[in-house]
Amino acid sequence: MDKTPTSRPLVGVLWMLVTGLCFVAVTAIVKYLGPRIPPEEQAFLRYLLGLVFLIPMLPAMFRTRFTGKLILQFSLRGALHSVGVMLWFFAMTRIPLAEVTAINYLAPVYVTLGAALFLGEKLAMRRIAAVVTALIGAVIILRPGFREIEPGHLAMLLTAVVFGGSYLLAKVTADQVPASVVVGMLSIVVTIVLAPFAYAVWVTPTWTEIGILFGVACFATAGHYTMTLAFAAAPVAVTQPVTFLQLVWATSLGALAFGEPVDVWVVLGGAIVLGAVCFITWREAVLNRRQITPATPATKV
Repeated sequence: MDKTPTSRPLVGVLWMLVTGLCFVAVTAIVKYLGPRIPPEEQAFLRYLLGLVFLIPMLPAMFRTRFTGKLILQFSLRGALHSVGVMLWFFAMTRIPLAEVTAINYLAPVYVTLGAALFLGEKLAMRRIAAVVTALIGAVIILRPGFREIEPGHLAMLLTAVVFGGSYLLAKVTADQVPASVVVGMLSIVVTIVLAPFAYAVWVTPTWTEIGILFGVACFATAGHYTMTLAFAAAPVAVTQPVTFLQLVWATSLGALAFGEPVDVWVVLGGAIVLGAVCFITWREAVLNRRQITPATPATKV
């Protein structure tokens, strides 16, 4: 572990704890909102209302020279992320909070596979074993043949894949423009892409529902901001294991607030998946490679 003065592991862990609480708050608020507002519309309003947070990013965006290649990359990422966000909102109203959280742990695993396929990353045997272990964890969570696999489960599996692809495109564009531009363009493109989907299923929201979705935007934005503070304070290999607490909190909240039964297999499978992700992250740190595998919160809405 890095012991230099610039590394502050305790501060990084504390910021990642706050990050986890923010994202659990996002899932809880969406769960509370329920299915009355279609998932396409919920996703659209979350990003539309969140555009207010782009104001500090506007100067950097105006200074950026948008080439055709950059526009294509931003458009592709925005389209991918839009699909992922709609699937995520759909899953939130169909399956327990703990299962949404546990399955989302797979996204960094898909990033690792995608980096090998599209970015030329090498997959050593240890990383392959970690990926296989993560997939075993996913099977434990879903337990096909022992219980019914619901549409919400399938939606979350696809969500993890799509968010993984979105993250890989973010890594590519981050080498060309400032991070604020990457974040800002994602919000703008996703809002535009989601607009026609939301219009097709539009249900007029109440002011209360609009306020709830603005709360989702606030907590999601705060979570991504505190995550950057955690990364600035300590290596990802240090802060990554803390994300397991999100599963603990989601399980507890689901049981206490929404009456969802605690499923020990989901907790066990989620722990196995996250353990595999932590191993991959740790190996990247040991080998001093450019970080590819993200912390789980980096692949959230």
